[in-house]
Amino acid sequence: MLRRFAPATSAATLGLVLVLAGCADMGNIHPESHTLPANTLKPGSAIHAAKPMAWPTEAWWEALGDAQLNRLVEAAIADSPSLKVAQARVRQAQAVAGIAKSATLPRVDASASSDRQRFSARGTAPPPLADNWAWLNTATVTGSYDLDLWGRDHDLLAAALDDTQVASAEAQAARLALETNIAHSYIQLWYAYELLDSVHDSLSQRERILDITRRRHAAGLASAIDVTTVETTLPAGRREAEQLEETIALLRNQLAALIGKGPGDGETITRPKLTLHGDVGLPSTLPAELIGRRPDLAAQRWRVEAAGHDIEAAKAAFYPNINIVAFAGLQSFGFSKFLNASSSVRGITPALSLPIFDGGRLRGQLGAQTSNYDAAVEQYNATLIRALLEVANTVTQMQSNETQRQLADQALATARNAHSLADRSFRAGITDSLTVLSARLTLLNEEEQAAKVEMQRLDNYASLMSALGGGLKMSLP
Repeated sequence: MLRRFAPATSAATLGLVLVLAGCADMGNIHPESHTLPANTLKPGSAIHAAKPMAWPTEAWWEALGDAQLNRLVEAAIADSPSLKVAQARVRQAQAVAGIAKSATLPRVDASASSDRQRFSARGTAPPPLADNWAWLNTATVTGSYDLDLWGRDHDLLAAALDDTQVASAEAQAARLALETNIAHSYIQLWYAYELLDSVHDSLSQRERILDITRRRHAAGLASAIDVTTVETTLPAGRREAEQLEETIALLRNQLAALIGKGPGDGETITRPKLTLHGDVGLPSTLPAELIGRRPDLAAQRWRVEAAGHDIEAAKAAFYPNINIVAFAGLQSFGFSKFLNASSSVRGITPALSLPIFDGGRLRGQLGAQTSNYDAAVEQYNATLIRALLEVANTVTQMQSNETQRQLADQALATARNAHSLADRSFRAGITDSLTVLSARLTLLNEEEQAAKVEMQRLDNYASLMSALGGGLKMSLP
């Protein structure tokens, strides 16, 4: 039957609980680290000097103007195992949060049993049950609820929800890293094709010069040394072409793996056609909004929030807690009167728990959670500093690359003019084949340098988009 408690008794019990709770001392345990406000970090002259632009769009790679690249990134987002692993972790974190939420809600259980047993003649069972066999039937519904007076369960739930946000931000970080890796590999593939064209062109020119030199040697206008000098350059050029063919095959395999396919799919990747028009700048709201744009920063910020809730939950463990359990059901010997009202049972059990002397266990738990919070804060600060470093370094490289492009264009124009003059002089018999070959090698080198500068420009663009968060707007506390 339902047990009633007198108000005076309840008040006395509560007072005793509050007094005894004071025996569990938290000590002087508190966080020592503080998050850095982004605006307190000086962005530097490189960031200040950058041209203003909007934040990247979500599909930032489309600015490179290659439809095949767009398809590769879309395929990777749909099929990449690494992204699916990150998404599974999000679902796992959501399930854990669901478990934590259940602790904040009432719980109801039902049970039923039917037990046939022989009761002892000298036990507690009265006649006629004593020294006889009988059925003991029970059906009970039990409800329990933790009052969570100090919010421990709710703090644990908040921490679990924050961990869900961490997993979500890490999934976005994995996606951005995948997009960036595909872009970098694709740009390297473009560069390898450019170098291969230059090497093939050089080989063609050397073979043409060799043919002319042989004919001049047959006519007595060139020496055998001239012929040998040209011939010795051909194997090196062919070796370089073979190395580039290998690089192209490896990059195709790498791209296929990044999109979650086999090497056979890499063989279908055709030559890239990349174009990037216009100058690239920075958003004027940097670095203030960078925290909400980079998924790695968002993940670290949510970790700090989760660690803060874990501290509050650890503090709540120092205080008393009350759990109420109530039950109602039926119990009888035999089946004839099992469903009668006289067979009903019910009751309520308030359970009080409070720490008094625990050998320092609670203080150890609070200290561990506080240290975890400090570590999360410092990790966040380090990630923020690294984010600004990546942006500043990439902008510096892009500014230098623009100057290098201008110088490369000038050098390439000069080399082309020198090669043209040497070729005309050779045809006219004024100079020998060695002069033409030297001019051609100089032109080849400048063409390769121009391609390298352009590759760095494209690569810097991909790095900047990654440093800015790739256009993904993250939620923050």
